[in-house]
Amino acid sequence: MPSYKFNYFDLRGKGETCRLCFIAAGVSFKDHRIDYAAWPGNYKAETPFGQLPYLEIDGKKFAQSGAIASYISREYGLYGTSSLEALSIDGVVGLAADYFTMWAKSHFEADAGKKTELQLKLKDTDLPSFLANLEKILTANGSGYYVGNQLTLADLSVYDILENSYRDYPSVYSSYPKVLANRKKIAALPRIAEYLSKRNVTEI
Repeated sequence: MPSYKFNYFDLRGKGETCRLCFIAAGVSFKDHRIDYAAWPGNYKAETPFGQLPYLEIDGKKFAQSGAIASYISREYGLYGTSSLEALSIDGVVGLAADYFTMWAKSHFEADAGKKTELQLKLKDTDLPSFLANLEKILTANGSGYYVGNQLTLADLSVYDILENSYRDYPSVYSSYPKVLANRKKIAALPRIAEYLSKRNVTEI
């Protein structure tokens, strides 16, 4: 098995789905968490594109969180059992990424008035729309997973992307029981549950 070193800040952010893929697959990796004080010094110059996260495979560096998560998933059985399942997984991952963009816009908005407006829209419109689509996917699939009948990158991506909204707007989720059930299923997986019990609590 190759030697893996995953480099990112000590937060979830754009790196957590990659970590969850490693954990779920039972693949050993070095979780290298970079302190903000050390960035953007030597670390930034050493990255492939001047940004984090990046993955080292036997010392060779690869960038972009989406590409890294896809690679791990393809290598270790988290990418479905056919090209059609992989296509469906990519669709769910893309949907989750779209929601993350909206969440990030509301979270990092500097203008206080506009931030309040964006967060209200997120809670009342964007999040329910996202959850409704997820509920529809789970209902159609019928297995409790988003694609196929086993854990895939789709489940891990959604679990991660919804972390902040689940914390901040828990009441919204009551109308989406299948999404909640999937979330509980993922969190209860032995490897994931052990990781979550030890994970540092971070804002994002």
